[in-house]
Amino acid sequence: MSAIVRHDNGTGWPMDAWGDLTEEDEREFARLDAAFEAGEPLTGERDATFGTWAHVRFCAAPGDERRRALLGQVTERVTEWDKNTVSGLWRVSGRAPHPASVDDPDFYRVPVAAAASLPYSGRRFALRWWDFRHMRWYDDRLWQLIGDQLTELLSEPETDDPAEAVRNLLWDEDAFVTRLAGEFAPRLGSPEVRPLLRHWCTATASKPSPRWTQQAKELLNASAMNVIPEVLRALAVHREAVVRHLYADRVHAETVFLRRRTATALRGLVWTCELIDEPWVVPLLGDVAVTAGTGIGGSGANARSELLANAAIGVLARRGGLDVVAQLARVQAKVRKKTILAAVDRTLNEVAEGAGLSPEQLLDRTAPTFGLDTDGTRTEQGLCLSLDGKITYNGRKTIPKAVDRELLAEFRATAKELRKAVPAERFRIERALATERIWRWRDVCAHFLDHPVVGAFARNLIWEILQGPAGLPVRVDGAWELTDPAGRRIQPFPDTPVLLWHPIAHSAQEVRGWRDHLIANELRQPFKQAFREVYLLTPAEEETRHHSRRFARHLLRYGQAKALLTERGWSGMSLGHWGRLYGSGEAEATKELPGGLTAHWDFHLDEDSFDRDGGGTVSICVSGDLRFTAEGRGVPLAEVPPLTLSEVLRDADLAVGVTSTGLDPEGHGEYWESYGFGELSESAEMRRDALARLLPRLAVAGRCTLSGRFLHVKGDLRTYKIHLGSGNILMEPNDAYLCIVPGGGGDQVFLPFEEDGGMLSVILSKAFLLAADTAITDPSITRQLR
Repeated sequence: MSAIVRHDNGTGWPMDAWGDLTEEDEREFARLDAAFEAGEPLTGERDATFGTWAHVRFCAAPGDERRRALLGQVTERVTEWDKNTVSGLWRVSGRAPHPASVDDPDFYRVPVAAAASLPYSGRRFALRWWDFRHMRWYDDRLWQLIGDQLTELLSEPETDDPAEAVRNLLWDEDAFVTRLAGEFAPRLGSPEVRPLLRHWCTATASKPSPRWTQQAKELLNASAMNVIPEVLRALAVHREAVVRHLYADRVHAETVFLRRRTATALRGLVWTCELIDEPWVVPLLGDVAVTAGTGIGGSGANARSELLANAAIGVLARRGGLDVVAQLARVQAKVRKKTILAAVDRTLNEVAEGAGLSPEQLLDRTAPTFGLDTDGTRTEQGLCLSLDGKITYNGRKTIPKAVDRELLAEFRATAKELRKAVPAERFRIERALATERIWRWRDVCAHFLDHPVVGAFARNLIWEILQGPAGLPVRVDGAWELTDPAGRRIQPFPDTPVLLWHPIAHSAQEVRGWRDHLIANELRQPFKQAFREVYLLTPAEEETRHHSRRFARHLLRYGQAKALLTERGWSGMSLGHWGRLYGSGEAEATKELPGGLTAHWDFHLDEDSFDRDGGGTVSICVSGDLRFTAEGRGVPLAEVPPLTLSEVLRDADLAVGVTSTGLDPEGHGEYWESYGFGELSESAEMRRDALARLLPRLAVAGRCTLSGRFLHVKGDLRTYKIHLGSGNILMEPNDAYLCIVPGGGGDQVFLPFEEDGGMLSVILSKAFLLAADTAITDPSITRQLR
């Protein structure tokens, strides 16, 4: 039996919003309509189809007493219902247009009786669309009519079974409740903790009232204190899942992180942490805020659960103190939801104001050390924890069983926190480079160069005295100085203003000098600084004035592009096939910039998108124009500060360079040809510059030459041309395409900046492979070579 009804055969009440009847149901409804109109007795009918028909016909014409009389027959004789059909009955009642639907109990007579025949889990499923809290507050007439019946339907009797007790309170509607009613049930559902669990379910406000908190304090006990951190750890690693259910004879799928009822109870649990003074509270609340605040799949401008993220941030804000700052910095680095970031900013401002600092200074002073020494390691009883989160024992990866297990557990917990903090700290420093932040030299020495975590990045970056010389930090006689590529030493005074050096403000000769110095001394920077791309206005952009088309008309892998831009502070990039008529095929990614500027980058779906994706998840999007506004008004490109313009265009170049479909080794088509072998972007030109410096140091230097857009590699079988933008390969003499799918291995070559296996690494690995082409054994490659 379909749960949904399509129409009412002339009653004037269209019901196609809920789906279609099956053909069998259509025939049965037509038979029942004919029998009813002919005045035939229907006393023998007793199945769910008859019950649904009778309910629908009554709701369409409640003034017909013959139809009303059928309801008693349904409630007495129809005893077997399924939850989907019952859900449809409640929807029919809830959407009935007749004004009597809020005064006449017969509108709900069949749905109540049908729901009562289901087990409690089925009742909750059937009534999942009804907002009882809203009804109680804003629809008093309806609540007076059926409120008691609804309460009775959904209130399970008390049970001694802890798992049943948990399900009674939370409803088994998502995977996390299933886990809570499983491994956590013996404690959560115990008589000691159950009253607090029941109280958590009342956490329906945006923040806890003094009365709510006082009651939680009275219910909090040792048993609850033991289970709360374990639930928070489980929540921090919980991820969304696709839930499929049959509805109207069709399988519907939805992605679920937490149902509202689950999130409400967990919000109560998070609020209760405000009453607990234990070292695990702050880091676990940070974990929950990051997990709940990031989007589905770990990226995007939305949040898995804004409700939970705000609850965790709210508790951190009310706790205050410097120990919450590191967790808030993690949220800043990972989350892109504007409302959540605004809450983080407010909290940081409050903590900073209380300490007499700016928010940036606060983050500088509270960067965690994790017990590491200045060399970035912690050593104890033979165990060594390094900055990358790896643990060794006396230099070996294998850790013997004789090692103190408590100490090892502590090292592992610290390593886990360290791996979360390092990317956030690197992000914070790179953001300071892009925004021209200025420090006093004493603060740089104290909070960056001497810091065991941040110092690992800061000591390999170039620092510049404001409007003065620049250098790399070196420690001389216990004090930090700066040294330029020529070896000249610079000793800033403690109050000297300094900032991170950016190539856009310096001559080509100085930039070349720093790049040569890094290569010669094999100094690896945590991100591109000396080799950072610079984007200046082009003649075309000077002509268009208000917008740039430099990175328009590119076909990008949508999910990857969205994740990358989200990580770099962009939001609003949401495309889909769900409402093309309403604009779901167009999106505008935005990024807030210093000085009140906002960058806007347009995206849209191409005309083949729906057919390509089958109406499902978008796979490819098309980039459009990029422009700037301030206070809602367009800003000419020439009036955007050069560094700001350069960094925004760098984001765009990075998105195209990493996610373009032109990178597909098995691609084809006009766009693939133009991108895969066309003109080089600024990032590809920078790659060419780095290769020119690296090649003389490589074992394959005698077989490689740079020419135009390509790295030429002479093998024994062929000569190859590797495109410096896409990494695609052509084989001479006829420019035949060679398809090589990049692998995870390859020769380890020094790079002057951390690239995380980027295109430069791919090109170098292909060069090493092709220089020894006679040694290639992979049949997918050898077939193409010969």
